[in-house]
This record gives sequence, structure tokens and C-alpha cells, in this order.
Amino acid sequence: VMLGAHMLVFIYLCQTLRDALLVCPGSVYTGVDFCKKLCGVSIVRSGESMENALRACCKGIKIGKILIHRVGDNGQQLIYHKLPMDIDERHVLLLDPVLGTGNSANQAIDLLRRKGVAEERIIFLTLISAPEGIQCVCTRFPKLKLVTSEIDTGLSEEFRVIPGLGEYGDRYFGTDN
Repeated sequence: VMLGAHMLVFIYLCQTLRDALLVCPGSVYTGVDFCKKLCGVSIVRSGESMENALRACCKGIKIGKILIHRVGDNGQQLIYHKLPMDIDERHVLLLDPVLGTGNSANQAIDLLRRKGVAEERIIFLTLISAPEGIQCVCTRFPKLKLVTSEIDTGLSEEFRVIPGLGEYGDRYFGTDN
């Protein structure tokens, strides 16, 4: 899964490239560079599993955090957030490896929008998604870019992605039973 996170972050970062002039001693070349003012925002806790992949691609990148309490399908309670002061000037890579219902993602995107981030400057990175979550997020935020590496079958009665991975954060951090 970690290799998948690295590849997914790299693919997303390619969407933030822009034309650039590269100046070397005695020569000027035309090439590409990552857009300036890029940051990551992880949805705690499973989103933090994607931070190392982002840091491997972009040394010194600023990373913010959003914690949303999730119970069933109504992940609507924002608990905590810490974001770069100038987030309204940045392109944001929103990190969450599993997209289920889309409610927590919508809450995080709403927060970013309230902080002044343009919808078209948000790229939502996820590894596994349920079709219901994709529809929920993309219907509410049509200008947002959502990239996922796999679309699973759907959601269970407990609002879990099926077949899914179980509790991704617990598995990644080794806290599952």
C-alpha cells in the first residue's frame, strides 16, 4: 500500500506542474516546475499515512491537519484543524486513503473553502473509494479534482467500503487487534 501511496502522490503532483525557465551556468532551458505555494492537508488519522510519500516527492512541503469525528455515515463533527496561515494562496493536496460515504471529505473541503481555498485548487488524493463517496464529493464540489487508485464495489450497511481494507489507520499504525 505504501508504494501505491507514493505513486498516487506522484501522479497528483504531476497535475500541479507549470512551465518554467531553468537557468544553469551559461544556459537557459525550458522545462517544468511544481507550482509554488503547494501544501498537503491530511485528514487525521489515516491521511497521515500518506504524508511520508508527499514529503518524499516535495521536500519541506507544509502539511496541515484536519480531525473530523466519524460515527456511522454522518462524519460531520469538526474536532480540530491546523492549517498553514496562507492556505488561501495555495494549491492543496487533501490526503485520505479511503473514501467511503464522502461525508468526512465534504466536511474537510468545506473547511478549506471557508479558509479561502478555491475549489479548483483542491486535489483530493485517495487510494480506495466507494462509488457513493465519489458521487457525494464530486456532486457537491464539481470543480475539485479527485484521483483514486481503485473504486471498490460500494458500502456495507455499516457504511464501510467493501471489500475495502478495514480500518486503514489502525492497520497502517499497527493498532488493530
